[in-house]
Amino acid sequence: MRILKFGGSSFCAPEDIGRVKRIVEGQQEQVIVVVSAMSGMTDQMKDLCRQAASRSRSYVKTLDLIEARHANLVKSIFEPATSAEVMQGLNPYFGELKDIIQGIYLLNDLTPKIRDRVLSLAELVMAYIISRALAKAEMADARKFIRTDDSFGHARVDFDSSERRIRRYFNDFKGTAVVPGSVASGPHGETTTLGRGGSDYTAAILSAALEVERLEIWTHVDGFMTADPEKVKQACAIDSLSYAEAMELSHFGAEVIYTPTIHPVYRKNIEIHIKNIYNPDARGTIIAKESVSPGRSLIKGISSIDQIALVTMQGAGLVGRRGTSSRLFSSLAQHDVNIILITQASSEYSITFAIHPGDLEKATKALEQEFEDDIHIRKEIHILVEHNLSVIAIVGEKMRNTPGISAILFNALGRNGINVVATAQGSSELNISIVIKKDSLNKALNVIHEGFFLFHHKELNLFLVGLGTVGGKLLEQIRDQQKVLLREHHLKINLIGICDIERMLISHDTVSLRHYREELNARGDKTDMKVFIERMQRLNLRNSVYVDCTADPGIAGTYKQVMDSYISVVTPNKIACSSSYALYRELKTTAHQRNVKFYFETNVGAGLPIISTLNDLIRSGDKIIRLEAVLSGTLNFIFNTISEKVRLSQAVRLAMEQGFAEPDPRIDLSGIDVKRKLLILSRESGYAFEPEDIKVIPFLPAECFEGTLDDFWESIKKYDDAFEERRKKLTVEKKRLRYVARLADGVPSVELVEVDFSHPAFPLEGSNNIILITTDRYREQPMVIRGYGAGAAVTAAGIFADIIRIANL
Repeated sequence: MRILKFGGSSFCAPEDIGRVKRIVEGQQEQVIVVVSAMSGMTDQMKDLCRQAASRSRSYVKTLDLIEARHANLVKSIFEPATSAEVMQGLNPYFGELKDIIQGIYLLNDLTPKIRDRVLSLAELVMAYIISRALAKAEMADARKFIRTDDSFGHARVDFDSSERRIRRYFNDFKGTAVVPGSVASGPHGETTTLGRGGSDYTAAILSAALEVERLEIWTHVDGFMTADPEKVKQACAIDSLSYAEAMELSHFGAEVIYTPTIHPVYRKNIEIHIKNIYNPDARGTIIAKESVSPGRSLIKGISSIDQIALVTMQGAGLVGRRGTSSRLFSSLAQHDVNIILITQASSEYSITFAIHPGDLEKATKALEQEFEDDIHIRKEIHILVEHNLSVIAIVGEKMRNTPGISAILFNALGRNGINVVATAQGSSELNISIVIKKDSLNKALNVIHEGFFLFHHKELNLFLVGLGTVGGKLLEQIRDQQKVLLREHHLKINLIGICDIERMLISHDTVSLRHYREELNARGDKTDMKVFIERMQRLNLRNSVYVDCTADPGIAGTYKQVMDSYISVVTPNKIACSSSYALYRELKTTAHQRNVKFYFETNVGAGLPIISTLNDLIRSGDKIIRLEAVLSGTLNFIFNTISEKVRLSQAVRLAMEQGFAEPDPRIDLSGIDVKRKLLILSRESGYAFEPEDIKVIPFLPAECFEGTLDDFWESIKKYDDAFEERRKKLTVEKKRLRYVARLADGVPSVELVEVDFSHPAFPLEGSNNIILITTDRYREQPMVIRGYGAGAAVTAAGIFADIIRIANL
């Protein structure tokens, strides 16, 4: 014999009933089918009772809706003649329901006993319908063989009496029996219900009494999942659980199966198989005495309760006083308050417990009564209540005696800015529970799941500001490389938000790397950086990275706010790190305190590894003595391009056309850009310089930098001849012009110099950069870094590299 239980989600539509029929009728042995009420029907019945008890005539409409839902289902799964016959068979149930509800309405009273009678009818009606839908099946009313006490609403089962009755009832039974779940009878034959998860419990009681080989619970998912799939997209089915693991996961909110279900089958060592009606060939989850498939992860699953309240009783009156815990928990039990989690300070100064918010009033009342003298007279004990919290539990028998479990858990939370309000772990080491703010629940579940289960890949969530040449190239490079990153480096980059000067878009899913422009135009809002950042913060995704591909001072001013939200920042925008030293230090300190990354490698040398090399040298104990560098790809391009045929003004235009210059080339020609780069390098080398500490010797007169951009183009032409004469002279002397930034003897300076063929910067071509780093270790022969130092493609590549560094590949 086999017991199959089907939940309410199995009866949502005619095709679902067809799936149930195929599963049941495909069995090769005698079957008992336990069914729940139609999906949502129990809640609808509760509403019906409330409406009638409050003397609201709306109960009439609700009653009609309940009957209509069942009638529509019957009509959709039976031929007309059979449909009429089935509805006739349901008439006694609906007649009884109407009589009871009318009685509640007239008496203006609803007792637990009457409420049980109403709720039982939802189960009985569905059991009758399914018994008629299945071949060679008949309904077996559970009230005839499951006996309970008279605790209406959550009756306690009399197992000895029930097992005798079940065996006697099914001793000579042939064919298929359909049993309504959660329904039983009390000592005097009154209808009782088994409470939350009662249908699962009914199936387990039958399985234990008949000592079947296994109990199958059919639902709408592939089994127990590693986490709630509605909150964690990467959640996957768990192959196997022990009874203890399943009970822990069920207790903390995993609704695949309810905790009481496990007890009857556990005593008889009966396996539970969780199966999916939509995917019947899937293995599902097997629950047994021992897990038969341990898996790679150190834990089996993550479960959560969305909404809890945390109550703390604290004060000197608790310290060293015997019996306090006993009084506390006895008083809560007397007021029917269920405790989810308990933790106590070793000093005995406080005891904290988590409860459902609906029990909060009862709990505080119980404590006020039990500890009235300590609270109100001696004032030695205080009660604190925290609202809007959630509890998360990680569960697994492999956790026992395995070091590092807590480290993975708390590191994952800490890296993403999730504060733990309370924590508890039993001596069995089967469960570690944490309490967090409710608004961090989804993020916490995802980071914990990634920490324990995502062996195959890591994800980064990208928010990109600036879709110009550099931003566009960056997205192109990510798109072209994404398959390789996932296949070879197990990294997935999700584009979640984009923003340009006119429009912005943040998507709960992802933005297409290929069609982001179209999506931005179709779904984007008018750009408002305050709103963009607020939405990014509210989305609260793990492993988030904010990329600023602009030169906007206002956007640079948002970095601290972003990092305070535990979001890493990557930027080629030099403004933040070349402003005041106080701001530079504040950003570096914030990144360290929030345990996020602040990478700005492309501030200097585009894609060249200059800043990271300096950092590595200093972290390894070396000291920077001298820096000498050609850091402007724009100016190097200009001085390499000037010739007999290409004058200075023409070379500047060519630099702009080829993407080497800023939109306003005066930023490059004035030395401001190189000044900012030298300031950043000096600060990274340990010098607390302010912008005014950098000495800049201009090579063009002031008039070139006054007025409009049009005025500039007129002014610079005046100096074409002078630069051509200087070029000719240098060519004869075998020298070249280089715009050099230096940090020597603690003094930073920027100027145009003439170098001969012996200088490392002499052979620089095009827009190449070079930096010579002299340190204690590289004193005789400086370290040289040389390569492309300008251009959208190489800058984007440097940003891309910084993003990948955040993933710690």
